[in-house]
Amino acid sequence: MTGPVYYHLGKFPPAELNWKKLIPVIGKANASLARYDGLLSAIPNASVLLSPLTTQEAVLSSKIEGTHVTMGEVLELEAGGEPGDITQPKRDDAEEIINYRIALRACVDELRERPLSQHMLRQAHYLLMQGVRGRDKTPGSYRSDQNWIGPKRCKIEEAGFVPIAPEHLDAGMGAWEAYMNSEGELDPLVQLAIVHLEFEALHPFKDGNGRLGRMLVPLYLYKKGVLSSTDFYMSGYLEDHREEYQERLRAVSRDDAWTEWCEFFLQGIVEQSAENERKARAILALYEQVKNQVVEETHSQHAIRAVDFLFQQPIFSAPVFTEHSEIPKPTAARILTLLRDDMGLLHTIREGKGRRAGIYAFGDLLNIAEGRKII
Repeated sequence: MTGPVYYHLGKFPPAELNWKKLIPVIGKANASLARYDGLLSAIPNASVLLSPLTTQEAVLSSKIEGTHVTMGEVLELEAGGEPGDITQPKRDDAEEIINYRIALRACVDELRERPLSQHMLRQAHYLLMQGVRGRDKTPGSYRSDQNWIGPKRCKIEEAGFVPIAPEHLDAGMGAWEAYMNSEGELDPLVQLAIVHLEFEALHPFKDGNGRLGRMLVPLYLYKKGVLSSTDFYMSGYLEDHREEYQERLRAVSRDDAWTEWCEFFLQGIVEQSAENERKARAILALYEQVKNQVVEETHSQHAIRAVDFLFQQPIFSAPVFTEHSEIPKPTAARILTLLRDDMGLLHTIREGKGRRAGIYAFGDLLNIAEGRKII
């Protein structure tokens, strides 16, 4: 049996890359991101229309770490529902996903004023760990002990990878931050590939490193001006290629395989950009279709507000709709009845009865976000 792979001390950033191998995929990755960003720029209020994709990204990023809750279950719990097969572990998983969204939003607000930094990541980590697994593992602070990655409860000798030793961690994070904000790399997407890998290899926190490392991807693309927003979702590709992803991370420390890692990561950007674009176009088409239907059916000046609410919160309770859609309550109640009973846009998850509020789902949107029919 071979032993674990140890962190590549003294070999960051890479001394050289095989640019001849990288240039073709660099061109494809930049072109695919440019097409996707062009679409984002054309979407009015993209943060509202694409909010289900942000939740799905949080679900997939957490799934890589072993959570088992679905996007629908997260949204239903947020709406005050009780999914039939929900367990306490799933409730805890849902809290992790909600925290991911909170931490991402906080970073986006910070990025408008400041560069990406260790300080920002520590703040995000603190938010990520609130009230969930890992909350007792010094949220917002770097680890002071050696950690390792491998099967649950394995010994260090049985690990797949051993990150940087704690006595070198501060220096390693300083070098990582300086490289991330440097302008010397020939291509920002190659720089991102290296930034992501190095963060995961350093593994600076006791828990939550994977989710933060994946969160770095849209934050970096936004801060570098590659994308006009942080609406980019990479975890689907990494989840689909989980074993290869983990092996290529190890191969950098074991074999100095930086070029091969960059090829893998850039190919992920190509494939994920196409998938993100496909979903965004489908959501935009659905929005236009539903907007026209609701305007025609309700004859209300508040029709657009109702539609925007559905796209921002596709699972919701009746009281939340009437209170938070910014529509007068009698009109909101009338529109909700039309959406549910006359137009058939809403799926009833839980019937309202007495003091118990009804819970409804906008199934067409959820199906797009999930990439399969769930409602």
